[in-house]
Amino acid sequence: MEFINNVDKFKELNGYDIDGVWFPRVTKIIGIKSKPALYFYYAEAKDYKTAQASTQKSAEEGTLIHEVVQDIMIGKKPEIPEKIAPSVNAAIEFLDKNNIQIDPEFIEKRIVNHDKRYAGTIDAVALIDGKLGVMDIKTSQAIYRDYNLQTAAYMEPLIKDIKGLQTRWILRIDQIQICQECNATLRIKGDRKKIRAAYPSNGMPKCGDEYHIWSEVQGIIELKEFPFWQKDYEAFLSAKHLWEWENYKWLKLAGYLE
Repeated sequence: MEFINNVDKFKELNGYDIDGVWFPRVTKIIGIKSKPALYFYYAEAKDYKTAQASTQKSAEEGTLIHEVVQDIMIGKKPEIPEKIAPSVNAAIEFLDKNNIQIDPEFIEKRIVNHDKRYAGTIDAVALIDGKLGVMDIKTSQAIYRDYNLQTAAYMEPLIKDIKGLQTRWILRIDQIQICQECNATLRIKGDRKKIRAAYPSNGMPKCGDEYHIWSEVQGIIELKEFPFWQKDYEAFLSAKHLWEWENYKWLKLAGYLE
């Protein structure tokens, strides 16, 4: 977390200048929401600096997967780094198998809601099974409900501009190893190793952590649709009001608040 000591730094870290007007970013706004799982991770870590370094490395890996997959979506053939090859190759196979069509014009597209005064950058707009929707790519361990706030914020301005836009998807891209003895999973992200017991166990015995026999790394792809976005949008606006309250001083100096 960077220390903010002037309004220009606040604006740089929290928003975009678009045609001479500053708008706060969607991802910064929803950052006001509590994240218990992240707090628990920080509490378990050796110290704050170690946790920060691991979180940063994890974010860099996620960004790399984003960039490579998005290049592939628009027909490019980027070099695939070995460390993310399992997840990227699984994504390529999934996109081809399911005939997911991507509009190149909306890859990493900046969007603005002038009425509610915020901006963001969408990952993609996709056509899947005859339905057109916003697609957000995540490299997390699961699909979390929080993501609905982000995609709803994107839907509101886009639905006015894109004919036929009707839904949202989260495309989760990850990679894990599976224990050949008990089906537990090992996920390595950043400097963090996370082992999860198989669920349901289906009667299989549990190995002690030191006795797992891990498979090769394999990609995991999950696609989930969230068609009803209006209630999530209301929740996003509530988060925005709280974020504005929390950052009143800087927003006042930035000329965003009267």
